[in-house]
Amino acid sequence: MRSDPAGAQGVGASEVVVMAAFDILSSSRLWGWSRLVRGRSGLGSATGLRFAKVLGSGVDGGFGLKPSASILGLFCVFQDAASAEAFTSDDGPMRRWRDRSRESFCVKMRVYSCRGSWAGSRLAVTATTPVAGPVVSLTRASIKASRAAAFWQMQPPAERSLEQATGCRLAIGVGEAPLLRQATFTVWDDVAAMDRYARSGAHQEAIVAAARGGFFSESMFVRFAPYDIQGQWKGMSIA
Repeated sequence: MRSDPAGAQGVGASEVVVMAAFDILSSSRLWGWSRLVRGRSGLGSATGLRFAKVLGSGVDGGFGLKPSASILGLFCVFQDAASAEAFTSDDGPMRRWRDRSRESFCVKMRVYSCRGSWAGSRLAVTATTPVAGPVVSLTRASIKASRAAAFWQMQPPAERSLEQATGCRLAIGVGEAPLLRQATFTVWDDVAAMDRYARSGAHQEAIVAAARGGFFSESMFVRFAPYDIQGQWKGMSIA
């Protein structure tokens, strides 16, 4: 899927977010683990990169406590579309990641709704709500150590409801650190499908419980309008 970027507005109007995930080949596992250790410094030359996180995942890209030995994620914020394109292009820094992966996907997108922050950084709203086509959601949180056990007790029902949600093209769990710094990245057919899931069932119950229980020391809830979706995950295209 490729289309023109959504109409931008306001301060930071050209900002573009890139989310990608990679299932690293067994022959490159050591290289992959070193990316986690090095963080942003392991991304190489990246013009216009404002913010970046190298992320791990649960087994099979899921949301459980057992970490995956092969799946890595990238969340990057670029000052403009040209910088994002240069990073993700066939001769850009991301090629090293793709070449070492069994499969991967990459989504370029603009923010149309954002609440909260990530490591103190906030995202600029640069697009309007899509009237049709796919949308993307990212929910991330730094979980208070004292509330971790209660948070993870809610996770299995919420994960099962996400797997069964109509209109969900992709769902992957990623994080900066086991147990305490977690995120969920999802791609939906449209806004209606995403809203149906967000406002019902185990997910809604978990959100209400987290708010009442003060589970998070920091959180961010973002919705995006994607304009370029490439690759596949678990053998299926998400475009």
